[in-house]
Amino acid sequence: MKTEIQPQETKRAFAFEMWMTSPMPMVTLTKTFDVSRIHKISKRKDLKFNMLLCWCIGKAASGMEEFYTLPEQGKMYRYDRMAINVIVNNRAGGINSCDIPISEDLQQFNRDYMELTSKAAAECESSFLEDHIIVGTSAMVQTELDCFVNQYTEKFLNPLVMWGKYRKSWFKITLPISFQFHHVQMDGGDAARFLERLQQTIYAL
Repeated sequence: MKTEIQPQETKRAFAFEMWMTSPMPMVTLTKTFDVSRIHKISKRKDLKFNMLLCWCIGKAASGMEEFYTLPEQGKMYRYDRMAINVIVNNRAGGINSCDIPISEDLQQFNRDYMELTSKAAAECESSFLEDHIIVGTSAMVQTELDCFVNQYTEKFLNPLVMWGKYRKSWFKITLPISFQFHHVQMDGGDAARFLERLQQTIYAL
């Protein structure tokens, strides 16, 4: 459910006043993660690496209240449900967007992920969950990337998590991940806390 709220009645009132009209309100933080656990589970259980990472992102984000409030067109909205957006390569050689609802149950999330992404790829059609707060993702695994910086559009103010190809070493597998967010939605400290929660969620998977 999506509900309009008054910014002045929230703890983001000052941020709304300061950043809502900023020409560049997006902020990006980048952290290198140890994803050895995800890689191991992916290989052992024949599960997609990106699916597991998306589930960890959703689990970490869903436990933070900052993610459920978002500015849109000069207003503030609060959501009570969350979904992860993934970009799917379709059979026609293009891409489609696919929203996958967050679930505490990894197996349920995996079923939804596989079903919805397979459908988008086969039918070349995007699917959206308009009543969910969306955490976007963008995986460009064709090469190793150090970071992504401010992919800003007024049509998409949702938080966005981005990564490239993971990196193997003798001791562990690492992955730089960039997290872009709207400054009205959260402060840098909140974003840093999310990144730490994400690493702990990966460790606990």
